[in-house]
Amino acid sequence: MKLFIVGGNSPTAKDLIEILRRQRVSFHAPADKYFNSEDGVAIAKMITDYGPTQLINLADFISGNHSSLRRAETTEERCYEINSKLPLALAEITNHLNIPVIHLSNAYVFDGLKRLSYNENDETNPQGIYGLASLQGEQAIRKHPFHVIIRSGWLFGRNKKGLIKSWIRVVKRDNGRVPVSRRRFSPTYTMHLAAAILAISKQIECDANVWGTYHYSSLETKLEYEFVEQVIKYAASHDEKIYQLLNSLSIVERESYSPEVVNSTLSSKKLFDTFGIKQKSWHGDLQKVIELLYDRNPDLHRKKNQKHRAETSLAENIG
Repeated sequence: MKLFIVGGNSPTAKDLIEILRRQRVSFHAPADKYFNSEDGVAIAKMITDYGPTQLINLADFISGNHSSLRRAETTEERCYEINSKLPLALAEITNHLNIPVIHLSNAYVFDGLKRLSYNENDETNPQGIYGLASLQGEQAIRKHPFHVIIRSGWLFGRNKKGLIKSWIRVVKRDNGRVPVSRRRFSPTYTMHLAAAILAISKQIECDANVWGTYHYSSLETKLEYEFVEQVIKYAASHDEKIYQLLNSLSIVERESYSPEVVNSTLSSKKLFDTFGIKQKSWHGDLQKVIELLYDRNPDLHRKKNQKHRAETSLAENIG
């Protein structure tokens, strides 16, 4: 198996690359600057020169920072470039080269009005530029007969903790008061998503006929205020000021407005039925992410990561 990864600087890609290195899977992840959708010839040459058995596209306009969701409304050209035009170029190239493609999408292709979790058969109706561009990207990928599209839940991780950090900062600054949106989402740890992507990739490598669209999120949906409560409680074990503010914590809900959606929860049943991939709890990983925010000792941080990798590797070998 040889994987060609697009969007290698995204949080999910960084976690995927860590797993690939640990499992000694061959991959190539060129820097984002080399992917200009207007220069398909250059992209095709990179892919051809490496000769992958699959391409995984993890490039995404808001991959680094959730605040980019609103910025997409004023910088729509860049959003369309990454989420719509680049997938179109990749679909055409991989189709021509007969290389299967895995493409990461998101729940913003839906309008958020459904009361239950969205499944793959629900009608799409994006409410903002980001969702529109993402839907166009999906439509482009579907022109390639050998594709898997994965819509993910709301992502957080070791390389995607900006909003978590912001909530903690606001609570401390405003003496326990923090505003949140009135919405429900599916918190999803990026390492869980990366592991699911690799599991799908391995089945594709075994010629499984699994083409289509799937949803993946970690276990347990949450209202945003519930998730923020959990963040603050976990942060209190590291932060004396937050601990003192727990009794006066005031999480204030405000209405969600486009491009945000009220409900972005996803059902992962089809993914489990097809691939046998189980959802995992995000609670322990959220605690680890918050611990990283408070870890000011680089040597200790490095040792903890080494220990974590060793324990994970041992668990995988035993499994």
